[in-house]
This record gives sequence, C-alpha cells and structure tokens, in this order.
Amino acid sequence: MARGFSPGRPRRGGLARAGRIARRSLLIGSAAVAGGVAFGVWRYTRPLPDPFADDAEAIALTPYVVIDAEGITLIAPRADKGQGSRWVQAALIAEELDIDPASARIEAGPVSRAYYNRALLAENLPFLPTDQGWLARNARAASDIPARLLGLQMTGGSSTVPDGFRKLREAGAVARETLKEAAALREGLDRAALGTEDGHVILPGGRRIPYTELAPDAARIEPVTTIVLRDPAQWRHLGKPMLRGDIIAKSTGTQAFGIDLRLPDMLYATVRAAPEGGRAGLIDDSAARAMPGVHSVTVIEGGVAVLAETTWHAFRAAEALVLDLTGPPGRPADSAAIWQALSDSLDARGHDSRNRNDGDVEAALGAGDGVIEAEYRVPFLAHAPMEPLNATVLVTDRACHIWAGTQIPDFVVTQTARLTGLPETAIRLDNQMIGGSFGRRLELDFILQAVRVAQSVPGRPVKMTWTREEDFAQSRPRPAQIARARGRMGAAGIEALDLTIASPSVMSSWFGRVWLNPPGPDISIVAGAWDQPFAIPHFRVTGKRAPDLAPVSSWRSVGASSTGFYLGSFMDEMFESAGIDPFDGLLRACNDDVSRAVIDEARRLCDWRGRQPGPGRGRGVAFCLSFGVPCAEVVEVEDTPDGLRITEAWAVADIGTVLDPVNAQAQLSGGMLFGLGHAMNCQITYADHRPEQQNFYDHDGMRLPQCPRVTTRLLENGPVRGLGEPGLPPAAAALANAIRAATGQRLRQMPFADQIRFA
Repeated sequence: MARGFSPGRPRRGGLARAGRIARRSLLIGSAAVAGGVAFGVWRYTRPLPDPFADDAEAIALTPYVVIDAEGITLIAPRADKGQGSRWVQAALIAEELDIDPASARIEAGPVSRAYYNRALLAENLPFLPTDQGWLARNARAASDIPARLLGLQMTGGSSTVPDGFRKLREAGAVARETLKEAAALREGLDRAALGTEDGHVILPGGRRIPYTELAPDAARIEPVTTIVLRDPAQWRHLGKPMLRGDIIAKSTGTQAFGIDLRLPDMLYATVRAAPEGGRAGLIDDSAARAMPGVHSVTVIEGGVAVLAETTWHAFRAAEALVLDLTGPPGRPADSAAIWQALSDSLDARGHDSRNRNDGDVEAALGAGDGVIEAEYRVPFLAHAPMEPLNATVLVTDRACHIWAGTQIPDFVVTQTARLTGLPETAIRLDNQMIGGSFGRRLELDFILQAVRVAQSVPGRPVKMTWTREEDFAQSRPRPAQIARARGRMGAAGIEALDLTIASPSVMSSWFGRVWLNPPGPDISIVAGAWDQPFAIPHFRVTGKRAPDLAPVSSWRSVGASSTGFYLGSFMDEMFESAGIDPFDGLLRACNDDVSRAVIDEARRLCDWRGRQPGPGRGRGVAFCLSFGVPCAEVVEVEDTPDGLRITEAWAVADIGTVLDPVNAQAQLSGGMLFGLGHAMNCQITYADHRPEQQNFYDHDGMRLPQCPRVTTRLLENGPVRGLGEPGLPPAAAALANAIRAATGQRLRQMPFADQIRFA
C-alpha cells in the first residue's frame, strides 16, 4: 500500500519548511530541507546557452524528491483530477530513484514557478505535430525559454507525461547518484562500486544504508548531475501494469478530496451568483437568516453567500434567499439569438485563423458539378464534474491559506494576492486531489468566491461548496459552434476540402478571466482540423472568432472535441459519395507513417474486411490527431425496435511510450465513452442568460446499459505523449458514420438524441 496521497495539510518537516525557503537559497540540483535533502534537476535539451546561468534566482530549482528522517516524499506538481497523474509522476521519479512508488509519500508540493510546464507551450506552436523539420524542432526546444520566463504551473493539454517524462526521471537519477556519492565519501569507496535497491545504497559487501540515513550527508555535497538514465528494458515499474496508489482508496470511498477537508472551528458556505458580467441584488434575506444553523448572510461581488454550521444548512438557507440576478448587457440572452450570431459569424470578416491553406481551394471548388457541402453544429457542453466545486479558505490580516483542487495554482496565488492586498508570499495553496474536472478546474471563480466569503469572517476557516444547480448555473461550457464544409473528390481521393468554423474564443474568454485578454485569432477554434496529417492537394481550414456569446472555457480535448466531429464526418461523406471504403480513403489521404499505422491497426483490430455487421447494423470509423496523438476509432451500432444501440467499439492510439498499460487503456476507452455519451445526449441551452439545464438529469451522458464493450490498442512508434484527451475527438464522428451505415440517416448536429432514439 502506498503511504498515501496527502489530502491537504503538509507533512511535518520537509515540505512545510520547503515552502518557506527563499528561492535564492535553493541550490542547483539539491537543497538542505529540515535536516534532509531535496533533489531537483534543471536541464536544457535545446542547443542554446542558458541565458540565466549567472542569475541565482532564475536558475533556482524546486525539489521533486524530499528525503529526511520521516522517509521519502515524491513531488508530483501536476494536478490529479482522477486520471492518475500523481501516480505516474511519482513512478517516473521512483524508477530512477530505485524505490517502489508505493513506499513513498506523494504530494503536490508548493506553488512555484520552477514547476513550469514547457510541453504545454510547445504543443501550441503553429507547426504540424508531424513536422520534424529543423525549424519546428528548434522552435519546440526554444519554447523552454518563454515557458521558463512565464513560469506557468499548469495542468492541461494532456501534457503531464510529455512534460515530465525526462525531467522527473532525471530528478530521480540525480537523487540516486548523489546519495551513492554521499555513501561513497562516508565509506571511502568509489561511487561506481555502489548500487541501489528499494531505497538503500548497497555496499560491495552487501551492507545496505537507507536513503533516509544518508540524507544529511547528501545535503552537504554538490549534487551529481552527470547521470545516465536507465534503459527501458531495465524498468521495474514503468511500462508494466501498476496498481496505482489511489485506486484502492478511490474504490472504497476512502480517498480524501478537497470536499472532504475538515478543519477546527470551520464554517460552511454556499453562494448564489448572477451570470458572469451580470448583477446580483439581495432583495430579502430574512427567511434565510432565521433558519437553524445559519451563521450569517453576506453580499460578495456578483453574488450572495450564506455561512452556516453545515453545508446542508447553508444550502437550505440559500434556497430561501430572494435575489435579483440579472444577466450581462450586450450578450445574447437565449439560444436562438446565440445560434443566429454564430451563423452571422460564418460569413463575417474579422479575427480569422488560417493555419492551413494548401493549394488553391477556390479554384478547385469553383463552378461545376461534384462539390459536396454540409453544415454541422455542436452545442454548449458543461463540464459537470462529479465532485461539486469547492474551496476552503482561512484569511487573516497577515496571510491567506487555501485548500482547493486547481489546475492553475500559480494563478490562484497571484489573483488571491490581488484580491486580498496581501503579498504573494503570504498566500499559501494546498492543492487537493480532484474528483473530476474535464477543464473546469482551469477556472478561478469558485476559489475567489471562497476567498471573498472568508474575508467576511477573518480568522475562521470557511469551506465554500456549490450546489449542483449553481455549478450548472455558473457553467463555463465548451463553446457552441457552426461549421461549414465543402469538398470535391478526385481520381486519387479527396481533391479539395474547405472547412470554416465559427466559434466564440475559448482563449479570449478564459485568459480574460485569469490573466489578460489576447487579441487576434484563436488557434484553439481550428485545433484538430488544420493540423491533421492529410495530403489533400487543396486543403483550407478557417476559424471565425465569433463575438462573446457566453463565458466559455476549455472542455476535454478543447477545439478537437468539435473539429474531430466535423472533419471525421465530412470525410466519410466524401468517401461515400465516391464509393470508397472509408479506411481506404483515410489511408490514401494520410501522409504520416505513425498515423497510417494507427489507422491500419484499427482496421485490423475490428476485422473491418472479414466481419460483416449484418442486417440493421452498421460500422463507422473516424480519425483525429490531437495533442500530438493519432487516434482511430470504430463504432458499431444496431437499429433495434427499442432504438439505436451501440454494440461494440474499438480505439487505437500511438502515445510513443506506454508508462502504465492499465491506466493508458482506461484513459483511451474512457475518453471515447465520454465523447460518445456527450454526442448522444448532452447540451446546454440558454434562457435569460442562464443555462436551462440544472443537474445531471438535464445533461445526461451515457448510461451503463448503453455502454458498449471497448477494445483498445496502444502503439509505441511516435514521440512520448499524453492520453487524457485524444480518445475523445474521433468518437462522435465514428458514431455518426455508424448511424449512417445502419440507418441511412446522416447526423450533422449534436446531440444526436434530438434526431434519433437510443435504446
């Protein structure tokens, strides 16, 4: 059993002290921490000099490994939202440190710019993921410079594994070799003669010295940074099925999440708020104040909070508030107006993105027969995580302590400092285990609300929890979009394809809330479309940045969650028009060997040629490369008297190196099922600026009896990638294409349940 995932309070010694050590006092590679040692590593992989080599502050490292008398703590700075990221980060360190990750304590660590995410920035450069040319390779390597300067400690974009794959292993290797050096100096031996095993240095005669005993000696020497990472053939944990340290706790209901935190003398709160940009007016709170267990009612920016002795008392009292919640001026108030604005944006000129514009699309699609046209629509979608949004905050006149699960801890600190007027050094965040996010924990609204509420009762901790209804009411959903596609087939396959997408800007909406509002086009609108590995002679993808129609945010797989549907569906329409098998068409269009192998393996896995679906059944295939991961999916459906039923599904992806086969398969199949369920049933509609859906029953994903058997296959031909999101984008198109094959009906608008009945 693992020693555990810390739910909140820091362990004695190491990290509590480490969080207070000045950045200037940290050394390159290691730092003395409360009688022990903390190890980290800073290493450039680009052929450029370190421009900050003489700046002690800029090159200071935050520890990944803390060893003291209490044992070994592994720091996993990327947020765990249920996808197992803490465990895989710990396993990367532990593999080189030569310990079982289950023997260590695993913690999120303090907020620090040293935990910056380089992979997230590199992923968003305007180069095709398959582009391995000189300019693309060097631009990705050089992205370390702005990433380091910005110091954004973010979790997202399936970047945890690619960001940590090397640096976390290096941190473990530096710690291992430095501990060996400490033992060698103590015993008068050559470090090369020593070995390690399960948290011990092994001397030539077989005597074992625990790492914990060597930590004080290791803190007094220069770290050993000349290291050789272990060959994957020697891995003891990585690449093999692992029993994650959180699985038993999550399966038995004993895992502590942010919502489970209890502190002495704590008050409980909830908030009812106006739509973002609107106004909240308190008309009458007398009934709420008179209810048992209520401590107080307080007006905060944008809403009204109830503080009580329990969350249940707070929820009941909040229902009794009489409020005037008005929407923001200047935005469409209902769904009809929103769809009209999106339709108008398709033909408007403005902030267009056009990263793909091969050949001469206008000439290829000029006057004449054979042009295929289609329009697609996707609705707003809520994140709807299982754990209601919550944060616990203690505010005093000198400090602010926050316990909350977040994907953007550095923004939490900076925005809280701005809100409270306290210095950033007085803001402490303990990042909690998260019970689901799908992008929602990239927002700050619920945490800053909790800070405002806690300011009304300084000196007492307050846990603020949203009701499920408030969660939906304050949704920052995936944006609704309209896409228009035109194309023409040629003798060799797709001759021309033109895709135009109108969408509100996720980046503008999100950045405007947490940092600053970027001008110009938003590349996320066309992600998953412009960057596909297709050699189509005339290929153009245009993103139209629509006005701000509602506050929107990143939703699992962001832009690719929609573009995968458009492109995967329309290519199937084009293949059908020419009588081409869709697998043959995809392979003919694909110009990337790694992606071709994925498509070919999907065809083999589902026995596309040998197994015929039979009467009333149909199969559909779709492909999408997102977050650098090529993924092909096949769905089989059956048309029954009770409605359409998904009978089976197959998914193949290439993530370069599979670190945990069990979890990787779960991520791939889970992403696919998440995409299928939302394509079938889910949408957010608006009336008077508010979502009409209020709870899970209004935003119903796939039910267990509807869930098909999913067969997955993971290939390892490409570079190291993450898998939290790439399983989602092809799912909707594969389902729509299967429905076409089974029923003859072509679905171009989600949710599909509005047009077809599911069993």
